[in-house]
Amino acid sequence: MFVTRENLEEREANSLAPFACLSRNSKGRQYEEEEPEYRTAFQRDRDRILHTTAFRRLEYKTQVFINYEGDYYRTRLTHTLEAAQIGRTLARALGVNEDLVEAISLAHDLGHSAFGHSGESTLAKLMRDHGGFDHNKQSLRIVTVLERRYPDFPGLNLSWEVREGIVKHESEYDAADAREYNPELRGHLEAQIVNMADELAYTAHDLDDGLRSGMITPGDLDGVTLWEILLESVGIRPAALDDLARHRLIRRMIGLEVSDLIQTTHQRLRDSHIQSVEELQSLSYNVMAFSEDMYRRNRQMKDFLYANLYRHYRVERMAVKAGLIITELFNAYQSKPEILPAHVREQTEIFGLERTICDYIAGMTDRFAIEEHLKLFDPRVRT
Repeated sequence: MFVTRENLEEREANSLAPFACLSRNSKGRQYEEEEPEYRTAFQRDRDRILHTTAFRRLEYKTQVFINYEGDYYRTRLTHTLEAAQIGRTLARALGVNEDLVEAISLAHDLGHSAFGHSGESTLAKLMRDHGGFDHNKQSLRIVTVLERRYPDFPGLNLSWEVREGIVKHESEYDAADAREYNPELRGHLEAQIVNMADELAYTAHDLDDGLRSGMITPGDLDGVTLWEILLESVGIRPAALDDLARHRLIRRMIGLEVSDLIQTTHQRLRDSHIQSVEELQSLSYNVMAFSEDMYRRNRQMKDFLYANLYRHYRVERMAVKAGLIITELFNAYQSKPEILPAHVREQTEIFGLERTICDYIAGMTDRFAIEEHLKLFDPRVRT
């Protein structure tokens, strides 16, 4: 049996909720293209994102621990995959478009620079007088301008709904700037799902990596309500965690939070009486949410992680190094553009010097940035 795009679109229409984004109702692409016979528009978008250079580079970009700290800690790529998996679970349970959720999830961190949030904040300072920098805008810039894979247009020519989901990505660390994507409207439910899956994923896996690294100990978490609930529900109270116990606790944490999100959002959807994407986006609040109890528990856990992991002296030392590396690279390229690779230097005629430098540095992996810094500033290293 050959399943056509029309068959897949009909399945969506017959099985998804009335407030789900249907691929056949997409607002389309910036550049007209004929759609494939056997994939929906959102499936094609997902595949295009997966094959980008920017996506592959996520493997060597920092989440919390820089790549050389060890092979077992999350990277920006593994975080992206975990968020996408959680997002698909939420989308399936709530009856909305899994393919759209996955496409947005895979693209939402493409614009992150090397060295995580410390790299982003450094680039933002350096670009303050040159148009600024934040990774949400950079993610959109990558998929609309910087990735060159097709002869007839720049970028990936993604559908409107995927681009809107990237632009309207929001979390505790990210603020949306959707001025060209109906800023008066909230993100569609698929976009809201990605926002919450991202938050859930990084809270759980940062706790996991913090415990594994020894920067956080089980005793440090005494009194943190969510942690106490996890210990009681799994039935353990160890002085020190072995790998199996830690895995059980983190798995239980994700399960509890996913269940809470699904149940709370389902009730909010029922209470709102919405029957279309447009009605959902016109609400004065995000319908995707935790219960009040789970929100408070998460807030306490995130405050704990901020104080005990993200501000741990080892993480702070790496943040200082990251700031110095990126600042010195930026200043060197700015003062002497001739040291930029030829293919990068060509872009200055299109985007200007500072934006081209910013694009180049933002695309670097941790390892490449460190190696480039050594080549420029250590006379013992060959250029």
